Amino acid sequence: MKISDFLSRDMIKIGLESTSKKDVIIELVDILAKTKKIVDKDNIVKILMEREKLGTTGIGQGVAIPHAKTDSVKDVLAVFGISKKGVNFSSLDGEPVYIIFMFLSPENSSGLHLKVLAKASQLLKDKYFREPLKELNTVDEVIKMIKDEE
Repeated sequence: MKISDFLSRDMIKIGLESTSKKDVIIELVDILAKTKKIVDKDNIVKILMEREKLGTTGIGQGVAIPHAKTDSVKDVLAVFGISKKGVNFSSLDGEPVYIIFMFLSPENSSGLHLKVLAKASQLLKDKYFREPLKELNTVDEVIKMIKDEE
């Protein structure tokens, strides 16, 4: 399994505008809504924010991996964002987040959900991958870098 299997060009946004956790989650969920991947945007935001109450998905080192399981999706949906400003995500290390990989998976797919989470964490924990990634300026550069690393 590869993260690039779940990411398409229209699911990547460079230059996220939001600077707070909730607002950036809304911004990323908007991408899913605009591409017709989801129908109930407000419910998806609610589910993701409820997951955040259990513990932040800001894993540190400038990375957040917000995720949730929901019956609203049939397959794993992923959105990738890069913030040039930094997002206050209540990260474990207290630092701003610049790379956000958000995904949703079906309620009954715990195994797949954990595999995607583990793969994303492994990929984004590598500082030699992460640091240049956050400096990229085009979707094509992001896709190429992720595919090359996998």
